[in-house]
Amino acid sequence: MAYLNILRQLADQQQYELLQANAQGYLDETGDHQVLPLLALAHAHMGARSEAEAVLDRVQAAREPLALDARVDLAGVYCLLGRIDEAEAVLEHALASEPGHALALARLAWCRLQQGQLAQACTLYQRSAAIAPQRLLVWMALTRLQLQACDYLAAQQALDSAISRIEATITELPEGVAREFTAQLRGLQLEIWVATDALAQAEQWLDARRETLPEDEWCGLVLGYSTLLAGKERHAESEEALGNGLKYYPHNLALISQLAELAQLQGRTMQAVQLLRRSIRLAKTQDDTQQSKQIGLWVRLSSACLQQLDQQARHAADKAIELADALQESETTPEAMIRQLRLQARNALAQVESQTQNFDVADVLFRALLDEAPYFLPALQGLGQQQMQRGNIDEAVELFERIKQIDPAKGYSSLINARRFPDDEATLEKIERAARQPSLEGEVRSGLLLQLAAAWEKRQDYDTAFALAREANNASKKRLSYDAKAHRNQCARIRHAFCKALYQHRPERGVDSTLPVFVLGMPRSGTTLVEQILAGHSRIFGAGELGVIPSRIQGLNRWERHVGSGRSYPDCVDDLTPYVSAGIANGILDELRELAATDKPEACHVVDKLPHNFENIGLIKFLFPHARIISVRRDPRDIAISNYFTDYQAKHGGMGFAYDLTWIGEQLADHNMMMHHWQQLFPGEILEINYEDVVEDLEGSARKMLDYIGVDWEPQVLAFNELDRPVKTASVWQVRQPVYNTSKAKWLRYKNQLTLLIAGTNAKICPEPIDDMISLPEPGFLTDGVALFRQGDLDGAELSFKKMLHHNPDHAACRYMVGLIYLQKGHLQDGIEFIETALEKAPWQKEWRENLIKAYELVGEPDKAAAMQASRAHQQADTRWTDNMDLDTQPMTLSQSD
Repeated sequence: MAYLNILRQLADQQQYELLQANAQGYLDETGDHQVLPLLALAHAHMGARSEAEAVLDRVQAAREPLALDARVDLAGVYCLLGRIDEAEAVLEHALASEPGHALALARLAWCRLQQGQLAQACTLYQRSAAIAPQRLLVWMALTRLQLQACDYLAAQQALDSAISRIEATITELPEGVAREFTAQLRGLQLEIWVATDALAQAEQWLDARRETLPEDEWCGLVLGYSTLLAGKERHAESEEALGNGLKYYPHNLALISQLAELAQLQGRTMQAVQLLRRSIRLAKTQDDTQQSKQIGLWVRLSSACLQQLDQQARHAADKAIELADALQESETTPEAMIRQLRLQARNALAQVESQTQNFDVADVLFRALLDEAPYFLPALQGLGQQQMQRGNIDEAVELFERIKQIDPAKGYSSLINARRFPDDEATLEKIERAARQPSLEGEVRSGLLLQLAAAWEKRQDYDTAFALAREANNASKKRLSYDAKAHRNQCARIRHAFCKALYQHRPERGVDSTLPVFVLGMPRSGTTLVEQILAGHSRIFGAGELGVIPSRIQGLNRWERHVGSGRSYPDCVDDLTPYVSAGIANGILDELRELAATDKPEACHVVDKLPHNFENIGLIKFLFPHARIISVRRDPRDIAISNYFTDYQAKHGGMGFAYDLTWIGEQLADHNMMMHHWQQLFPGEILEINYEDVVEDLEGSARKMLDYIGVDWEPQVLAFNELDRPVKTASVWQVRQPVYNTSKAKWLRYKNQLTLLIAGTNAKICPEPIDDMISLPEPGFLTDGVALFRQGDLDGAELSFKKMLHHNPDHAACRYMVGLIYLQKGHLQDGIEFIETALEKAPWQKEWRENLIKAYELVGEPDKAAAMQASRAHQQADTRWTDNMDLDTQPMTLSQSD
């Protein structure tokens, strides 16, 4: 028994690897089953759930009863595995035998804390501390509990007791253990200061510690301080704390990494990607012990790129796997760490395959991971979500049930998303406590609160449901940059640009194809249901929400930036020549055909159901005059409530409006005005389908849509819920069900909460006046001029460029080309002036700079040429818009005779 108490001391000191090794050795040597709970405890603390469960099976199979201390050890394992009821039963039985068992009291206090019984937990911790005041972990738990209860004086007193204990025993502790406990106590002190808004005291203390602590320890404190600030919704101060730390330790990977995480949480994906790349570069320059950190950074980079940069996400995952496979076991990289890193790296690749809809490949990867590590949470989540998308709801639920054993909050959240709701309020209250644990995200986990709102709605407690949704959305809004006024102004600009005159003056545009079918409307209006019905037809392929139109819009914007026109979409559409518009359209058709080729090569129509394409109908009709467009309408109040109760991945993008009822109302009004404009512009060419009509008369609505598209009737479209195809939208569950009426008039449940929505919807639409939009009489002044220049027709080229400059005097590329023509005609000074002004507007143009240097040299201005040469190195770094966008006029060759 004496040796078992030594092992328990290792557990108290959080030396779990040492505990595992010694417990296993003791078991092998003696066969004493009393050590089994301690062995399971070590495995559980180290995240080896399967191994812990296997040891528990041996405990159950053993004939020898456990002694009281071993039963308390067993209860600790149950706590770690989330089996609270079993832990509670064991502990209460132990305390009935020995009421003063300090560890049993502490563990029962932890159980009460998980059950939300704070007062009982506090009493039990206090009893445990009075009996065994040397137990540092009890004092720290009591400090955290008092912080949770907002009794900051009691929290400080408990922390002071903990500090006194470690000061008295620090010489008796192993150096690493003493360092770890000291770091935890310092973190708790920071937590008290942040909770009481004593930030000046905290920062002064941090500054003083910097003089005495090594880099890793001090930066660890800064990381904790940053996390605490973010948990209080003070994200700007959190980032400032990290930035201040980087002033002293600019190469600290942990600080940069957390800065990246904060950026991503706030929707600044590209900044997060850049910071992670910087971390990887730094890790490569450091010693070999950073190899494991490199792998973790590549995994995080893959995750950061997943939604927007799939090729970069794949490269990062591949790199993580390459490095993980090359790892060799050493003192700094034990076997368990290598195994975990390899799991993370392979899971990153599985996530990439799933995101890019290579579902079969992803399925194999996920299952291989789970064969090796059945409780590997990221793979359980990834495969579960993929099975939801593919309509395999039952298997998804099984996977979510396994997640629930590991992380109850995540498991229940996933189950609620699959419409498997908890049966009891106690579970919902437990999930809510988890949702209110501060983190880098903030004071609450808004996504989890929205899942809770759905659960309370299911229980018909609509007041609680709405209160949770409102709290979740208010928390998310603090980190959103959505600008309702900017959206309204952009909608007005789109209407202004895509007017009747544009189509009259550009009769030759786009391509004559009916391949694309666009299903659009407000998010949550029923676009997924409509697409699912259409996709059941043998000649129609449902491609989901595609970015083919938005990506072309961004391509237009990139081109305009590259040439320095000062314009952007939608203003620039009047400069699309027939050749360019046909090229864009044909590129889209190629992409659509490729999407359909594998699953339905016989399809003669491909559906893009990106809802917000309602803003892009003008461009769609410009590129595809005969495209079929289905506008889905629904009671706007139901659209509003459905959006308000949904947590979107694109919350930092186009879906930012969904987190505020006034914004939703304004977006509904903008949508209504946009659709009125398009119907006026293209009368009879856009089919409107009402969601309520689809619900009431599925066959009639389906026939109307198929007839509009121009395909024969096929009755199998009515069995849309049985269709085997992936769905990646927020409607992933709904489209797997038959048509149901419960989503109609859902707003009535919340009719007393809609004041802000109604105000936003009914407010007068007053966008800013549009008085700066240039109208070109014909397209192609720049491209036509470049073509003439290449042919050697300098006069014709000059005329074309000057036509553009007549309408847009600041067009940088045209100014450059005129300057180039002047240089070739021998008007050197005039040419230089034109190129100088062009470079002011487009300083990233390398070729322009080279030709200006040559011109300076020709006119005898070497100082200017040298200055331009000196700045060239800096300018060469800024080439982000030049890839595949060059005007290709070739560098100028001049001689003195020119």
